[in-house]
Amino acid sequence: MTKILEHNVATNEVVERPLTTAELAEFTYQAELAAEKKAEEDAKAEADAAAKAALLDRLGITADEAKLLLA
Repeated sequence: MTKILEHNVATNEVVERPLTTAELAEFTYQAELAAEKKAEEDAKAEADAAAKAALLDRLGITADEAKLLLA
């Protein structure tokens, strides 16, 4: 079972307790959202890289040459 540490700042007491069902469900939900967001960002980065490569290929120049043109 997953546990959580709670720190009471007033008394400086640290208590280890198991996560409640609601807390565990929220943690799982947030982890799934983060994984979905990362997958979307990775897919967008891959699509952007492919589009950039296609454009450079169409122009017949390398990435270094494009940097020189834009500098």
